[in-house]
Amino acid sequence: MIAIDLSGASPTLAEILDLASEDNVILQTAEGRRYLLAAIDDFADEIAKVVENPSLMHLLRERSKETSHLSLKQVREELHNKKRKPGK
Repeated sequence: MIAIDLSGASPTLAEILDLASEDNVILQTAEGRRYLLAAIDDFADEIAKVVENPSLMHLLRERSKETSHLSLKQVREELHNKKRKPGK
């Protein structure tokens, strides 16, 4: 996997796509957001690998059984409160 930090000089889209033809690319913005660029064929292979991972599938089944729900407003408030706490 190739990681590209976009906070400095940014490569062109053509350069990024050229890299992505060789391997998956992680793009990180100056704000810290991260994006994954992968060829579609590779993505299908990754999905097949995920489905074949018994521990991950078990985790997903367990999480799907969770019954507690939060509204979008509650999630935003919780995230806002976490940002305000020092050291977080």
